[in-house]
Amino acid sequence: MDTAARDHYFSDFSQALRYWRGKRGLSQLALSLAAQVSQRHLSFLEGGRAQPSRELILKLGLVLDVPLRQRNAMLLAAGFAPAYQERDLSDPELDAVRRALEFMLAQAAPYPALVVDRLWNLVMANEPAAALMRFLLDMPAHAPIPRDGSVNVIRLTLEALRPCIVNWDEVAADQLLWLQREAMSDGPGSEATALLRELSVLPGVATTTEAPNLERRALPFLPVRFRKGDTELNLFTTIATLGTPHDVTVHELRIESFFPADEASANWFRTRVV
Repeated sequence: MDTAARDHYFSDFSQALRYWRGKRGLSQLALSLAAQVSQRHLSFLEGGRAQPSRELILKLGLVLDVPLRQRNAMLLAAGFAPAYQERDLSDPELDAVRRALEFMLAQAAPYPALVVDRLWNLVMANEPAAALMRFLLDMPAHAPIPRDGSVNVIRLTLEALRPCIVNWDEVAADQLLWLQREAMSDGPGSEATALLRELSVLPGVATTTEAPNLERRALPFLPVRFRKGDTELNLFTTIATLGTPHDVTVHELRIESFFPADEASANWFRTRVV
């Protein structure tokens, strides 16, 4: 119930529907045709003169490609119970998902890989990722890395890892873009919006949204360049998600894998990370 109340950030269903239709750039006519509902009824729904059924809310959420968490918010705004569960990865029903994630993380070795939630809180990490964090942050060799969501990867990038990231401005801007997308998707009053506002006032962050330097040599990816002492590591990342999810937690998980951008960086991981 606490989670449901936290995510009920539209005052009513009509506000939620107007928000998502506008976000998708659809006219009432276009949405009515796609959802096979009359434009008149849609107008009444947006004006608060009619109340939707649970089935219609789910149909509109599907047509508008609303994320599962926000479909629940739309249901709550209309007075219905959420349709999609939000379970912890320790839940026995998500055992197959957890094992699949563990397999993917293991296959990424000797290179780092993380599993994060929609706000980029760390949920899982392979040993190379943990070893890289310990190296960059001067942690003891076997110090535990919290994997309970208490470590936010974007906050870590913007603050603790900043002295180690050579191209911090570019990396910070890229990281904030992910969070901006989440905030725009979530709508007003969301956790993502609050976190974005909080991180945006950190020292130096505001300047990362300025126009990019278009004179620099174009690369097919944004490298993340770490420097610690005499060691410099050039990496790039890929982001993967799980397909056809029907659980809020699973829908929001992201697997971020780091790959070496040069042979020296690849060799460092092959020889130093076990």
